Amino acid sequence: MSARHWRPKRAQWGLAVAAAVAALVWARVMHSRNAAEGGRAPSAVAVHAAPARRMDVPVYLDGLGTVQAFYTANITARIDGELRSTDFVEGQMVKKGELLAQIDPRPSQAALEGAIALKAKDRAQLADAQDVLKQYQQLAPQNLVSKQSLDAQRALVQQFEAQIQADQAAIDSARTQLAYTRITSPISGRTGMRMIDPGNIVHATGVNPIVVVTQVQPISVIFTLPERYLTEVRRALGEGVVHVTAIARDGRGEQLDRGTVALIDNQIDQTTGTMRVKAAFPNKKNSLWPGQFVAVRVLLRTEKDVVAVPSNALQRGPDGLFAYVIMPDSTVEVRPLNIDEEANGVSGVSVVDTGLRAGERVVTSNQLRLSPGAHVLVIPPAGRSENSESKTAAKRPS
Repeated sequence: MSARHWRPKRAQWGLAVAAAVAALVWARVMHSRNAAEGGRAPSAVAVHAAPARRMDVPVYLDGLGTVQAFYTANITARIDGELRSTDFVEGQMVKKGELLAQIDPRPSQAALEGAIALKAKDRAQLADAQDVLKQYQQLAPQNLVSKQSLDAQRALVQQFEAQIQADQAAIDSARTQLAYTRITSPISGRTGMRMIDPGNIVHATGVNPIVVVTQVQPISVIFTLPERYLTEVRRALGEGVVHVTAIARDGRGEQLDRGTVALIDNQIDQTTGTMRVKAAFPNKKNSLWPGQFVAVRVLLRTEKDVVAVPSNALQRGPDGLFAYVIMPDSTVEVRPLNIDEEANGVSGVSVVDTGLRAGERVVTSNQLRLSPGAHVLVIPPAGRSENSESKTAAKRPS
């Protein structure tokens, strides 16, 4: 065979071998893909889960309120005079009876001394009149003095006795006026800004106080609740102490103080359909300030030994609330739930009236990727195991 005929045949043979190899590789790839698609299980959705547990769940009522001083005292002058000094620092805590300001005492001191002198004068006149009366009474039996003179002297003695009583009243009044020159705090509390400076003339009829003292330990919060809860709140008050928590309205939900309900106002606001409630707080840390707006949470009652799940497990569908329940084969089932709305959400858990049994696990995250029968892979939160998460959920309401 010549070289010219051998070269075309060798080229055709090479192309045939290459085609055969490509066909074999393609067949193996398709076989592997079909085998993988035919034997692979559907992918599982990663979720967090928590068990339904029996626990005590608190029932709260939420409202908005304003902090008010327990007592407020406008410190004003009770006599006219020059304000000699102010003996307080603005914003300081003062005790009941502590000196706050002094008015020039000299006019009042002089009036007191004058009243004392007048009483001494009248007392001397009374003593003289009594001696004369005693002499008249000794001479009357011998008819050495007329009955008219005796009666006149007796009346004069009585007149001086009455005058001495009036003098004593004047002395008491002058002493009171002198005491008014020392202005003391009628309550324990915190002073505000000084309104009148020393050197000014103050008047008993003046409208501007020298300073305002507010009692902030304890302190009050006035808040409102819907009138539909009137019966329940009154029942709770009748059964014992109703606890209240004041919460900051700064978005962080910080608890400012814990107190108790003092009373319910004696009428309902018909324009808003709300009732006013007053609560008292010890305010030991001065976290509550007069005029401050706060959120208020009232512990109405505690549901004992109920089935509860984390509130983020609840989903709302066209037929109401439901939750995804994890079955033994790691698939999920849609379970309609009947929830106690009053005991829902505040403490992070919701009370389930019907639909779940204690111990059943519910999905608490990634529910949007689920459908009935979907496979799930339960993963613990970062840095925590599933068991520790469940224990924490159980302790959260308390």
